[in-house]
Amino acid sequence: MPDPLGSFDYTWPYYAAAVIGYLLGSIPFGLLLTRAAGHGDIRQIGSGNIGTMNVLRTGNKWLALATVLLDGGKGAVAVLAAGYFGPDFQVLAGGGALLGHCFPVWLRFRGGKAVATALGVLLAMAPLVALLVALAWIVTAVLFRIGSLSSLVAAALAPVYAYLLADIAIGTWFLSSLQIAEFCVFMAVLIWVMHYANIRRLIQGKEPRIGQRTKAENNGPG
Repeated sequence: MPDPLGSFDYTWPYYAAAVIGYLLGSIPFGLLLTRAAGHGDIRQIGSGNIGTMNVLRTGNKWLALATVLLDGGKGAVAVLAAGYFGPDFQVLAGGGALLGHCFPVWLRFRGGKAVATALGVLLAMAPLVALLVALAWIVTAVLFRIGSLSSLVAAALAPVYAYLLADIAIGTWFLSSLQIAEFCVFMAVLIWVMHYANIRRLIQGKEPRIGQRTKAENNGPG
């Protein structure tokens, strides 16, 4: 990874990778799909989040499925496209995609919580880690029926999986296990920060379960 304070003639391609990743990540598919389907502004529904779990509150499961696939897909595309230029570009593009989803400039920097986008990024970077993270989400969701808790558990386990699989060829495009582990730490911290309100409600025992309708803000993963 280059010195961010180094010569701009050398560092600009890396900045470009992060910016392009950000722009891809900032595409608000949840908002676009719900509007196109006639459900209005998803930010006026349920938690007000633009992510999959809030799209599910429209009652349209296919719309929610399309949202999770597209949100994950934009993260994967950012990483795979950047991979043609090297592993450092992949890391920057993937990180940019997560930040773009969480803080899209088009929505006054109020976006989702990057869970689906993070899974897409991981799928492109380290498929085995991504599958284990997805399995952790599913198992936690089945046991507790709380989407935010599932996201927090899965995000926390991602760096652990990356570390434990360090001796296995888990990366693509020559990404090292250290790069993947470092990215997973960044991803986990971001997801936990974006779920700060959910964590408070979990502690209070007030976090709603998957499918439960609520007017509470910032509920569930996005």
